[in-house]
Amino acid sequence: MVIVEGVPAYLYLDEEYIAHHLGRRQRGYGRGGRQQIERDHAHIQTGVRHGYTLGSPIGMLIENRDWVNWQEGRNQRVTRIRPGHADLPGAMKYGFHDVRNSLERASARETAARVAAGAVAMKLLEEFGIKLHSHVLSIGRVKANPPMMAEVDAAREAGDTVGGVVEVIAEGVPIGLGSHVHWDRKIDAKISQALMSINAVKAVSIGEGWDLLDRWGSEFQDVIEPVTDPDRPWQRKTNRAGGTEGGMTSGTPLVARFVIKPIATLHNPLPSVDLDTGEPVQAHFERSDVCQAPPAGVIGEAMMALVLADAFMEKFGGDSIPETKRNFEGYQATVGPRLRYS
Repeated sequence: MVIVEGVPAYLYLDEEYIAHHLGRRQRGYGRGGRQQIERDHAHIQTGVRHGYTLGSPIGMLIENRDWVNWQEGRNQRVTRIRPGHADLPGAMKYGFHDVRNSLERASARETAARVAAGAVAMKLLEEFGIKLHSHVLSIGRVKANPPMMAEVDAAREAGDTVGGVVEVIAEGVPIGLGSHVHWDRKIDAKISQALMSINAVKAVSIGEGWDLLDRWGSEFQDVIEPVTDPDRPWQRKTNRAGGTEGGMTSGTPLVARFVIKPIATLHNPLPSVDLDTGEPVQAHFERSDVCQAPPAGVIGEAMMALVLADAFMEKFGGDSIPETKRNFEGYQATVGPRLRYS
């Protein structure tokens, strides 16, 4: 069950829109056999009537159609620990004698719920001209598009897995979302936390953050151009900072990159130990993907959308879309050189 709160009334929302994004999550080169078994669909249970949100919590139900295929196997204990997964720390933290209690809950399957919730956030943001998209920058050691598929194929043939780098971009974001006053409301900090929470993500960069170590300040800052068009103030020559300054959005496209590590479940398992005896064993294997980078982009969009929608509603408020639009348009009319409004 997915519950989304804080969406104003009169936002048009249907199951097909959400299903589109859920379908994108299930595609991508390097996906495993599970994606051929089920097609995720979020059934709207509450908060929407006649196609429009009511302002109350939106409840959505996503069925796990693969569950019936695992009924017998899931009753068997798993004690062969997989390096790189939640198996060992989860078992130690909660005192489990069966690794399955950790591995099932830590599965990336839960990201279906994130994408469904993120689709609602994206629909809200689109009402105000904000659009998100993502793409894969690299797979393993390969940074060019066609050879990236060959890298996935090579990992599959070796019984291995491969990670990658993904970039998420939000365009049309207004200046001033977030805060320079509150440490826990800084927009880049919230986006980083949201992206780091995605299964297997190990590093996040806002803009060109990973590349700034060898640059001087004059080489990195995004120079502000003179205002020649009152309808398009505060343009930048570059966007190296990725659309944020001082914990707030700067009005340029918001850009975040993240690294997703190779999946911990290998067809050719790594050496490990048994949870019961501590003796050497081969790590546990279950049906798995070879590469999660392409679908991770869709999940990254969802997480960024949730953060932006939350910051947007914090800034502009409103119990209905018309009210929020009035607040937003009133603010946008004041964004420009100060003498213009004195």
